[in-house]
Amino acid sequence: MTSAPPEAPVAPGSGAHDLVGYDVDLSAGDGTARVVLDLAPKHLNRNGSLHGGIIAMMLDASAGFAASLAGGPDLVPVVTVALNTQYLAPAISGRVTATGHVKQAGRSICYADADLRDAAGKLLATGNGVFKYMRKEGGT
Repeated sequence: MTSAPPEAPVAPGSGAHDLVGYDVDLSAGDGTARVVLDLAPKHLNRNGSLHGGIIAMMLDASAGFAASLAGGPDLVPVVTVALNTQYLAPAISGRVTATGHVKQAGRSICYADADLRDAAGKLLATGNGVFKYMRKEGGT
């Protein structure tokens, strides 16, 4: 008899999440986290391409959620200690997806990478971050 696969964790929302309007997908089951955004005029800079701050936000969120997934059986809250971002190509329209994955996770610090791609798979930006687990006092 096979058991049902465990349900994917549900990403908590935030004000920034609501303001920008991206979706978070934690269902891959391989420890990766995806942040998906359908571009609208409100996401573009004065040059007509996706604003760099939103790119950084998506890389941070996807790497951060991957770090949260690696922290234990439930999503462990994290804070970003450092984030490096490399902008490689512009996104003008369509859907972009940031995918985060963990490089190394310890008890209190996690190192994670992320990349942002357009719908055709073109690499638009990369990032790497350091995340600190915010565990409860006396918790694991």
